[in-house]
Amino acid sequence: MSEVQIKEVQPVKNMGIWLIWALGVGTVVGDGVFLLIGEGITAAGPSAVIVYIIAGLVQMATMVGLGELAVHLPSGGAQAVWVEKFMGKGFGLLSGLSGSIGFLVLGGALSLALGTFTCWYFPNLDQNLWTIIFALFFITLLTLLNILGTAIAAKTQLALVIVLVGIMVLFGVFGIGSVDWANYSPFMPNGIDGALKAFPSGIYVYMGAVALCTAGNECRDKRDLGKGLVYSSITFIAIYTIGMAVVIGTVPFEQIGMNVSPYTVAAGIIFGKAGAFVLNTAAWIATATSLLMGVIYVPSRMFFQMSREGYLPRFFGELNAKTKTPVKGLLFGWVIAVLTILLGILNNDFVYVFLVNQATMMWIISWCLALVASFFHRRSLKGQNIKQVIGWKQPLFPLCPILGLLGCAYTMYLCLTDLWQLLTMSIWLLAYLAYYFGYVKKKSPSVNS
Repeated sequence: MSEVQIKEVQPVKNMGIWLIWALGVGTVVGDGVFLLIGEGITAAGPSAVIVYIIAGLVQMATMVGLGELAVHLPSGGAQAVWVEKFMGKGFGLLSGLSGSIGFLVLGGALSLALGTFTCWYFPNLDQNLWTIIFALFFITLLTLLNILGTAIAAKTQLALVIVLVGIMVLFGVFGIGSVDWANYSPFMPNGIDGALKAFPSGIYVYMGAVALCTAGNECRDKRDLGKGLVYSSITFIAIYTIGMAVVIGTVPFEQIGMNVSPYTVAAGIIFGKAGAFVLNTAAWIATATSLLMGVIYVPSRMFFQMSREGYLPRFFGELNAKTKTPVKGLLFGWVIAVLTILLGILNNDFVYVFLVNQATMMWIISWCLALVASFFHRRSLKGQNIKQVIGWKQPLFPLCPILGLLGCAYTMYLCLTDLWQLLTMSIWLLAYLAYYFGYVKKKSPSVNS
């Protein structure tokens, strides 16, 4: 398919290793660690610590498994480009749309989480009303930061992530001494079934880090993508593990829910009101960073690349001449986020539970296809010095992509045991097939599936 002819405005390559690291860490350490951790602990009890470590290692294996593709074929389209190159345009488009839509549908959930954390500072406000108001305000503000330029958004992300990591490290170091180890018994109160139920939420919590692969068009040194995948993984696995250990050891698992961050509750018990204020601020920062350079940033870059290849409407492939950002794609994401926030008025669980699970399955489809493509990519380099040719080589190949595929496949199985999740995912796949064969192939018969 020939490329859509659009006035050429190139992205600016102004992201170094620290900005890329911040993109990966900030996209992960968001609402998941501060709200969804409650869902995981409720299901698994204290054993959620082990479940989340395993989920983190699975996601780290996935990211390392994709490192060579990210470095060799840097692109805003990330998996859409990689899968297309090695598996054909049909699979490439499916991977790209699944990955980007997975982020897109989370705009409302993350914005509502940000509204929830903001309302904590103002207990006298009508919590239901002001959660919505704050959610709408901040999704608009963070979208504007993205519109103003990648460097502005990424540097804001870096500053917020540094503060966040500092708070979480201090919370772990000073909080571990206050842990009541009796809270760890019984370790697995709901048995192995309860622990398994927590696994999908653990995968969701970690999956966002792969967002840094979409910075390929805007990083100064493509080798930083591979390094960023490893460094960000180590950072957020450490943050989650230490933080969860303190939370579970401070707050009995029966008292943990999703109405308020368990970290805020634990910090209030250990450090008093000032500690709760600091940890709620950390929760706010974490969710803001997940929105800023995850939910808002990623879909616009992937839609940009797919539009340039003719798979999506032309306006997604336009860059603003002044800011060098895909403004129309960013505004499209803002509209979807606003709509899902408003849906939260009618059914908060639909937005924050059902759509989160759908996003997890979307990501799994996307990254499983990309992991399969990584084997074809490695085969295409047979006989060559990979580190010399690409600039970065994943360790222990093929262990990482195999572990990533196994973990993602098992998570998909757990998600699809819910009939409504299965039905919705089936509808999505049928809609994709109708779009691909009814529009993409019809527009260009030469496209191969």
